Amino acid sequence: MESKKRREMPEFETIQAAIKGDAEAINHILSYFQPFINSECKRKYEDEFGRIHYVPDEYMKRRLETKLITKILNFEIRL
Repeated sequence: MESKKRREMPEFETIQAAIKGDAEAINHILSYFQPFINSECKRKYEDEFGRIHYVPDEYMKRRLETKLITKILNFEIRL
């Protein structure tokens, strides 16, 4: 049984830059959460032969990404 590839969390400096609005840092954080977003945005689809497929719902995916970006920009780090 193969183990899943461990993803490296974004560094603290990247998170700080994303909070300040750096587009590259925000994209880095979005790419970190992309597998989770993709897994949560699946819809059941039945084709003309009655087979069931699970396809990504792009609208739901964009909404989750927008919510994540909003939360990143509103996040406060308390020291």
